[in-house]
Amino acid sequence: MQLYTVGINHTTAPIAIREKVAFDPDHLSQALLELMEHKVSEAAILSTCNRSEIYATARDPKIIIDWLCKYHGIKLKTIESHLYVYENQEAVQHAFRVASGLDSMVLGEPQILGQMKQAIKTAENTGTLGALLNKLFQKTFSVAKEVRTKTDIGMSSISMAAASIKLAESIFGDLKTSKVLLIGAGEMIELCAEHIKNRQPKSMTVANRSLDRGLSLAKKIKGDACLISELSDRLHEFDIVLSSTASQLPIVGLGMVERALKTRRNRPMFMVDLAVPRDIEPEVGKLSDVYLYTVDDLSHLIEEGLTNRQSAAIEAQKIIDHHVKDFTHWLKTRTIVPTIKALRDHAESYRVTELKKAQKLLNQGMKPEEVLEVLSKALANKFVHHPSQALNEAKGEEHELLTKTLKKIYPLKD
Repeated sequence: MQLYTVGINHTTAPIAIREKVAFDPDHLSQALLELMEHKVSEAAILSTCNRSEIYATARDPKIIIDWLCKYHGIKLKTIESHLYVYENQEAVQHAFRVASGLDSMVLGEPQILGQMKQAIKTAENTGTLGALLNKLFQKTFSVAKEVRTKTDIGMSSISMAAASIKLAESIFGDLKTSKVLLIGAGEMIELCAEHIKNRQPKSMTVANRSLDRGLSLAKKIKGDACLISELSDRLHEFDIVLSSTASQLPIVGLGMVERALKTRRNRPMFMVDLAVPRDIEPEVGKLSDVYLYTVDDLSHLIEEGLTNRQSAAIEAQKIIDHHVKDFTHWLKTRTIVPTIKALRDHAESYRVTELKKAQKLLNQGMKPEEVLEVLSKALANKFVHHPSQALNEAKGEEHELLTKTLKKIYPLKD
């Protein structure tokens, strides 16, 4: 079994592709169990707006890729050119980089670490996290902590939530006269809410499937709440719409927005869809009085402060490289444990066999020193028999390689 990472992220695929392989968090445990039925011994799935990655131990990454396509009901050719596959050392380095924020759209952003920890907790609770992945991710979190402690990788970064608000200000200017709608009540929307409440908008409303959770967030930002099912009747009230839910289907459709614009008498609406799969139908962006942006559209805004963070990223990579080397060594020693055990078992069988013969000789009255001589010679002959036979039978390059190997194993003189 080898360690593999199979995935798609914001650098290899646009949102239209990423949303095809996004995992519903409510069904993540079931997905893991289904994956385990396909000759995979351990597995964890990390699915965010910018990436969907499977960390697993298997004999062949094709097993993981085939399952991914089957699970999402897509053909391989649809995603093949966007996929990346990392094995063993590369998989370890990738995990360290992701957790440390070096592989994020926002270089150094801390949110991914929390998302990864949640993914591993889900795998652990589902029972798909074995000894190898458990050790990998415990080390991953340790490395990420060291990177953030010893470097300035998180300094001067601008999150997607902050970028959304900056973009809204570039269109509306002062937001104090704007009415804001937040769709969803998860971590991303909470971050957006924190940023936008400091701009003191005219009002803030949280729309969520669960009214209790929506009210909980609304209380924090001194806003109100409603159900997502009410959006069709209320969308026209809002100037700014920020959405990030785990819905697998769009929540805000073209028809809903067209009706809202008609009621607004074509006053413009600013909309940011931070969800993958998308919450707002892409066709909405074609309406003349709508400014619609996705996570991919925000990439140019999050480059602020990148120069400082790039310098920190170099230092972070040095830390990662050091720990990758250590972990890869552990990984290699882990793979040779069965061979070492087999070698020891083989030697033990020699010892037991010759010890029984020696005991028989002692019982027959042979002198102990003579028995020890017989025992020692028999063990020596057995230990050198197979290497000697292999050396005698080897020819050409195989003979040279075997000779070098034996000299490396035993301190032989030329």
